[in-house]
Amino acid sequence: MKIGVLAFQGGVIEHLKHLKALGVEPIEVKKAADLEGLQGIILPGGESTTIGKLLRDTHLFEPLHKKINSGLAVWGTCAGMILLAKNIQNDTRTHLAVMDIEVRRNAFGSQIDSFRVQESVEGISSDTIPLVFIRAPYIVKVGRDVQILHEFNGNIVAAREKNMLVTSFHPELTDNLEFHRYFISMCS
Repeated sequence: MKIGVLAFQGGVIEHLKHLKALGVEPIEVKKAADLEGLQGIILPGGESTTIGKLLRDTHLFEPLHKKINSGLAVWGTCAGMILLAKNIQNDTRTHLAVMDIEVRRNAFGSQIDSFRVQESVEGISSDTIPLVFIRAPYIVKVGRDVQILHEFNGNIVAAREKNMLVTSFHPELTDNLEFHRYFISMCS
């Protein structure tokens, strides 16, 4: 199985390591040709406006948009969540706009407000797992077909709609592989 990681910025190396540890062939995605033969793709954290611009500048936007709409499994972590959202509450721009969610950018505060918690996430792990929030967004509104996977302090921080998974937090910045394992199961 081949799973790509959009390799413009963010926790690219960490996602690649987690995928490799689970027996998946990880592929760095930097151009449209890199999408061929993938069963899934991870859109990592970073700065959503910059990543959105790079998607367009590298001519990756349209092929990626088309593949996701055709069923390619995609997981957006943090900025990746913002890229997938149809609506961004505190921004007039959208990016891929394929998932029926509305998000708030930097909802938990600035870089200095970053934090880590241990939570039990039903359907992902029976044990508590670490969740790392860095300038994280959260979901303020979901569409009818969106399944809420986890809430933290009353805010939606993980959700799924068909072939799309989003998390406000960064599982790649921990040693825990449960979210990567869950995403791999979506790619099968």
